[in-house]
Amino acid sequence: MRREEPITSLKGIGEKTAASFHKLHIDTVGQLAGLFPRDYETMEEPVAIADLKPARVQAVKAAVIGTPVTKKFRNLTVTSVKVGDTTGMMNLTFFRMPYLKNTLKPGTFHIFRGLCQEKGDRYMEQPKIYKEEDYSKMVSIMQPKYPLTMGLSNAAVAKAVRQALEALDFSEFLPEDIRRIYHLCSFEEAMWQIHFPESEEQMTMARRRLVFDEFLFFIIGIRRMKEETEKLEVEEPLQKGFEAAKLLSALPYELTGAQKRVWREIEEDLCKKEAMNRLIQGDVGSGKTILAFLALLMTAENGRQGCLMAPTEVLAKQHYDALCEMSEKYGLCIKPELLTGSMTAKEKKMAYQRIAAGEVNAIVGTHALIQEKAAYRNLALVITDEQHRFGVRQRETLAGKGDQVHVLVMSATPIPRTLAIVLYGDLHVSVLDEMPANRLPIKNCVVDTSYRDKAYSFIQREIREGRQVYVICPMVEEGEMEGVENVLDYTEKLRMIMPPSIRISALHGKMKPAEKQEIMDEFAAGNLDILVSTTVIEVGINVPNATVMMVENAERFGLAQLHQLRGRVGRGSYQSYCIFMSGNDSKKTMERLGILNKSNDGFFIANEDLRLRGPGDLFGVRQSGMLEFALGDIYQDADILLLTSEAADRIEEESSSQNPGRWEKFYRRMEEEGGSTIDFRTI
Repeated sequence: MRREEPITSLKGIGEKTAASFHKLHIDTVGQLAGLFPRDYETMEEPVAIADLKPARVQAVKAAVIGTPVTKKFRNLTVTSVKVGDTTGMMNLTFFRMPYLKNTLKPGTFHIFRGLCQEKGDRYMEQPKIYKEEDYSKMVSIMQPKYPLTMGLSNAAVAKAVRQALEALDFSEFLPEDIRRIYHLCSFEEAMWQIHFPESEEQMTMARRRLVFDEFLFFIIGIRRMKEETEKLEVEEPLQKGFEAAKLLSALPYELTGAQKRVWREIEEDLCKKEAMNRLIQGDVGSGKTILAFLALLMTAENGRQGCLMAPTEVLAKQHYDALCEMSEKYGLCIKPELLTGSMTAKEKKMAYQRIAAGEVNAIVGTHALIQEKAAYRNLALVITDEQHRFGVRQRETLAGKGDQVHVLVMSATPIPRTLAIVLYGDLHVSVLDEMPANRLPIKNCVVDTSYRDKAYSFIQREIREGRQVYVICPMVEEGEMEGVENVLDYTEKLRMIMPPSIRISALHGKMKPAEKQEIMDEFAAGNLDILVSTTVIEVGINVPNATVMMVENAERFGLAQLHQLRGRVGRGSYQSYCIFMSGNDSKKTMERLGILNKSNDGFFIANEDLRLRGPGDLFGVRQSGMLEFALGDIYQDADILLLTSEAADRIEEESSSQNPGRWEKFYRRMEEEGGSTIDFRTI
């Protein structure tokens, strides 16, 4: 079977199931085989209730005592039941599962597996329920856990993936001597063992091979991109004008020394005949956005157009509003335009007309900026805002919109220098290594779940003072990971716990853009007190009145990502706080999270993360950021990244001189993966 065959060609996958897979961006058999597990679970032998350890996921065999009781709190149905064994009793709580009264009959025995917690008595919330014979078959076997969406169970995904693996041909594309030098298993073995590992050792070997491939495609693609972009010349260099200086003298603050240095570098690039290809790497809150505005201003003063692409509509609208306000307040020549996917057809049509006619010169938006209908009159500058995920993928050119344009990429992901050299090579990198002087340092604390009540009391105190709060959860809705908080249930639980006067709402990436925008507008306007969200809020949301960030299951995130989340508070004049709550109180986990207590410096944190992370931290602590890979993580897999750079040298040397045919299969596979045309101009 070919990789591009639709998944409906597999047995048991009809149109309805295919529609659910489509939500995960899975439409072909090849994409299904590449839907790697996000985690693995190894079921342990059940323990006695008296032996349960707090803050750990464990299993117990217990009998149901009494009849389950179901109550309704606002929109949330809560079912409670007591279970016990010869060593003691514990309470179980289930949300939105009233039908359990038919399963959990008094006197029946079950295996209950979940996060054990203590508040006086032991209890579990939302544990999984198994029959004893079913559970015993799973003990000590690594079970893959896949990304899920409504309409797909983990078992259904695993069954479909197995079919895809059986149907596809995973022919080898790396020469045997290369695999031997870098200790790599075969591609076919890697694909099977990453999904259905026989042991942790086999899974680690499989992952190493696939991460090696992923990094290798990326590095060779980056090198090709550099060769192309270094030859590009713009139609006409820009000239230094007066508008940027006018804005700088009018601003109520002075740029930091780092901002001034980077602005000079950008200004000089814009005046050159060669197309700019610059990355601004700056910590959260280091002031990248004003530099983007200055670049747009200089472009506009030269009679040209510039566009600023943000990863979310919320952030695009925020940038657009800021540009409009600045233009009006300081009498600037910038004429902003907003272009996003959720605009009506009529609104888009009018925007397209103004862009094509050159009536506007600073276009802000999301991916709508590069849609076919968006035709620019004289585009000279393209800026992609922080967190835009590049990854290894097919090139989407800006053909017809201005190929020879200046490109400015902004990232808040601090990357240690040793890795940056490999990832960016001689790409021009500007580092903002200085924070604005008016920022109060954020106060941090790392705690386990036993501190949750104290944290809630503190949150209420801040809200009484007129402040606002973010609470971050790893998941949107209940999934396959026991003991991990999700936005929807957590929001309902908070509404039960907090006084009715506290206004709480949820925000997550599965919402429609208009709905997300409405909630963020409400939060920004001070009409909401607590916003429960996924990491969707890490991308540049700016609410100066928000002073508390509480991250549930902090152990599930990489330190660099937690640091970026922390950057959503501390943006105003009030003292801000960050509470990192770990569902795992192991010494190693608390040591890693403790780094956030020591420093608010993103580059220090990135280097410490690099030092502490190891092959054992395979899942649950992935970073998010500009360079997002399917499996690889530049921190945890730094050793593999450095090896792939060496391998890329070898491949390029052999391809150009010694034996080009030896790498034919490799390049063909790379083309299939879309890794040959990486380009920061891609957006």
